[in-house]
Amino acid sequence: MMGKRRYHEASVGASSDWRTPKFVFDALKLEFDLDPCWPDAGPCFVPAKKFYRKLDDGLRQPWPRGALVWLNAPFGGRRGHVPWLQKFFRHGHGIALCSALTSSDWFHRTVWPQAELICFTRGKVKFIAADGNVGKEPGFGTALIAAGDIAKEALRRSDLGACVILAPAVQQTIASPVAGDLFATQLEARP
Repeated sequence: MMGKRRYHEASVGASSDWRTPKFVFDALKLEFDLDPCWPDAGPCFVPAKKFYRKLDDGLRQPWPRGALVWLNAPFGGRRGHVPWLQKFFRHGHGIALCSALTSSDWFHRTVWPQAELICFTRGKVKFIAADGNVGKEPGFGTALIAAGDIAKEALRRSDLGACVILAPAVQQTIASPVAGDLFATQLEARP
């Protein structure tokens, strides 16, 4: 039974072979310079000039400086996508897709402190399986994360969902181990 299900989150530990649907790229109206997680076979809708497949190991490959990157990192395995997101933020130019698991420790440690803009998609994205079939609605939402001005503007105008712009001061407060204390102090300081 498990093999016949088409749930994106059911792929954790079993498969990372899910593609972002074409409507996302149609809405973004961008051509990317690099997709470091290109699938080995089956459909792929990412408009990218260059790509790395699994055997190329896009995590270990250099990402050209200034390249506009599309990242839909492998989700197989627990937190397997986190090193990809860390590299994405170090690179600083592109759009990354991840689960909108805003209460998870990795989201608090990796995404909130470094994201410039996050677009929480309207509705749940149904991903595409390697055989081209559309998967079932996942149990969680999707976040598209922008790094750099081109990516931020593309997400703002995409109408894919609600965009949240994170100011550097907010990022520092969120990243602080005593963020609750800082927030409480800021509230008390108000007249």
